Amino acid sequence: MSRSPGSRSPAEAAAPGFVAVPTLPECLALMEEFGMLPHIREHSFMVLAVARLLGRELTRAGFALHLPLIEAGALLHDLGKTPCLATGENHAHWGAAVLEDRGYPEVARIVREHIRVEAGCPDPRPLREAEIVNYADKRVLHTQVVSLAQRFADLKRRYGKTPESLARIQATEDLSRRLEAKIFDSLSLAPEDLSHLNQRRKLWQSSGSP
Repeated sequence: MSRSPGSRSPAEAAAPGFVAVPTLPECLALMEEFGMLPHIREHSFMVLAVARLLGRELTRAGFALHLPLIEAGALLHDLGKTPCLATGENHAHWGAAVLEDRGYPEVARIVREHIRVEAGCPDPRPLREAEIVNYADKRVLHTQVVSLAQRFADLKRRYGKTPESLARIQATEDLSRRLEAKIFDSLSLAPEDLSHLNQRRKLWQSSGSP
């Protein structure tokens, strides 16, 4: 069961298993409210395409995943990116705080973990929604699906200015490669098969939405 907070009754909100998830129009409204720049918006649409495909394929393979939660998390993972450009704040934590305040704690968790998946999560499932969005984000360089090698080469070039920062990026790359292996181990898809999603970019450029 999932609905936005504004459309749920008190009984629904108290029901076991209820997950508050913003609808697509609500996600787009949040992007507009916080001034998401066009290139970040396009990046988010592409991350959505990757996460949605993986979520659907993994669900077909028997994994218990909440697809609307994956989609909302993918669309809103960079909600804080534009506001934090001027302040230097952690945009993942900033965006998560906004979504917590709006009544979307599960989406907030995904946003908080999109840069680095948190260790020690008590969730017993072999794969979580936050991991799918985290990986999808690592496969999108600007607005193009690329390999992990390409994505992390760019991150090292732009942000690996010190041995310490380079080591942090390398550690994240190692985690992403292990996550990639876990995701694709149960799928007939290969990581390189995601590149066909680059063709979809033309569709939302003309429509303005995914």
